[in-house]
Amino acid sequence: VQLQASGGGLVQPGGSLRLSCAASGFTLDDYDTGWFRQAPGKEREGVSCIGNSDTSTSYADSVRGRFTIIRDKAKNTVYLQMNSLKPEDAAVYYCIADSMKFCGSASYYYPPYAYQGQGTQVTVSS
Repeated sequence: VQLQASGGGLVQPGGSLRLSCAASGFTLDDYDTGWFRQAPGKEREGVSCIGNSDTSTSYADSVRGRFTIIRDKAKNTVYLQMNSLKPEDAAVYYCIADSMKFCGSASYYYPPYAYQGQGTQVTVSS
């Protein structure tokens, strides 16, 4: 039973990346799923979340209009499509999931939550 994040990499400003959060051993659609990021020397920041069965979505002001969170039930995966990337988006991105509803809560990206994937590094640089 695990959550695995992937898809990070190096991209130029203005570019795009798609992060994946794949679940194994449980049905991710039954869980609220979210992404947070943490850059060196900075506070953890909640980026986006999606409610179980796509009941809701939420975005940080800093990414709204540029990032989209999408659930693929067939692949048991939640994606974070990141467009128009900026240098300030550079961070390690983590996905989290919990059967308790957290999407919409102010600090959903702080524990406790049932699952956390390993981080995936996003670097935005020319």
